[in-house]
Amino acid sequence: MLLLRWGVVAGMAVVGVVGVMGVVLGGGGAAAAGAAGESSPVAGAVGEPSPVAGTAGEPVPLPAAPPEADLAYHGEVSLSGERVRVRFAPQNHGPADVFDATVRLRWSVPLADGQRLPRGCVRGGEREVLCDTGELAAGSRGEPVELGVRLAGRVPEVRVRVDTVWNGGASDVNPANQEHEVLVLDSGDAYYF
Repeated sequence: MLLLRWGVVAGMAVVGVVGVMGVVLGGGGAAAAGAAGESSPVAGAVGEPSPVAGTAGEPVPLPAAPPEADLAYHGEVSLSGERVRVRFAPQNHGPADVFDATVRLRWSVPLADGQRLPRGCVRGGEREVLCDTGELAAGSRGEPVELGVRLAGRVPEVRVRVDTVWNGGASDVNPANQEHEVLVLDSGDAYYF
């Protein structure tokens, strides 16, 4: 007899094999000891308490729902020649704390090689920089992130996209306040998001 465990992942029911009873395995070893009512080091073996469906009529516990945290980024971006300046503050509207998050900044044109990025930021590709927010307690604003990058060439405008790549596994029912796209003209003026 197969012992099954089930749960929900991304809205879909998932069933996985947890173990096989000793009778199917030939009745030897720890599984046979469990069948005789003795203690067994094998998790889910016969005779062991288990949250597996069909054992002792106990319900199968569902996986805990991920914590909910509403992340937001508010800031400004400017373009002057080949230099782009971005400054933003991460926020967590809660209700749960986020021990760390990663913000992705993407440009519509390639960045120049040899960028000097602030601590907590790394190059993520030809047009991308990833920055760490640090811990964000519920209802708090994190440390501002400020960086300047050089584009591979001078352009009259650039699009900058800001979004979250990773938020510690929290669910966010309001992703609109953390996903921004800003069209920035080569004027030196600040454009806000």
